Amino acid sequence: MTDFVKAEQVFLDNPATTVDEALEFLSKKAVELGLSDDEAAVLEAFKAREAMGTTGMQNGFAIPHCKSAAVNDAAIYVVKFAGDVDWESLDGKPIKAAIAIFAPDGDVHLSLLSQVALALMDAKFQEKIMASTDAAEIAAALNAGLGA
Repeated sequence: MTDFVKAEQVFLDNPATTVDEALEFLSKKAVELGLSDDEAAVLEAFKAREAMGTTGMQNGFAIPHCKSAAVNDAAIYVVKFAGDVDWESLDGKPIKAAIAIFAPDGDVHLSLLSQVALALMDAKFQEKIMASTDAAEIAAALNAGLGA
């Protein structure tokens, strides 16, 4: 899993200011990068998960995730926002970065979600993601955090 997350899966200075804008962007990128052929189905899966409870975590991070037959393969995308996104986070603070998980039907999303959540427990990992403005560096940090 050394290069599970690639630099082209990291998006910097995204202008989204709402959860819906962020999820729409992620769904569009899934199709653009060949992860899915059905943007609407991916967006629906993200929104269905969000309706179950917020994926806005703490310290400026969100972990949106979708599980759908419309997703061809498991992937993680990282989006750093140009400003704050109001995401109903667990700590009540705005979101500055989203680590999004895409998964086909099955249980792979649980493993990825667990790995991302564990990585986010590490303050140094959080700092590296938040401080970096280099997509390749962010991808490498995430791959290292996933135990790649």
